Amino acid sequence: MQFKKGDGWKACYDETTDKFTAERSGVGYYLLYEITKETFDPLEDGMSDRDTYKLIGEGRRLYMDVNDRCGPPYTIIFDEDYAELCPWASVISSGRVWPAELTDAAVELFASEKNNREQRRKKREEREEREKREKRKKNGRDLK
Repeated sequence: MQFKKGDGWKACYDETTDKFTAERSGVGYYLLYEITKETFDPLEDGMSDRDTYKLIGEGRRLYMDVNDRCGPPYTIIFDEDYAELCPWASVISSGRVWPAELTDAAVELFASEKNNREQRRKKREEREEREKREKRKKNGRDLK
């Protein structure tokens, strides 16, 4: 794994998976992103927070934890595979994770989450299909 690090951010290129990921953190927030090579390459220590925010923020958000004192702390898991994509990250969580249905709704509603729509829709379909199978299985048992 190749790493780049600066004030409030860290980025990684994993040669085994050919994936680029990054984390941003500060007072009241922690975020994980899947980024591109085009984002990873120009990152360097000493960049302004604004520049790193612009670069890394263009990526696909994987995970977000907020504890900004503007309300109760919460965690949003945009991609359930975030730990596999970012095994190097020291993930921070409030322990109050949004339900999948609420995350799905937010991804559909907010333009800032357009990079997550395809992935979330696929996961939602898989989840709904699994729930249908479990319901049919349960109903089959109840009839015996």
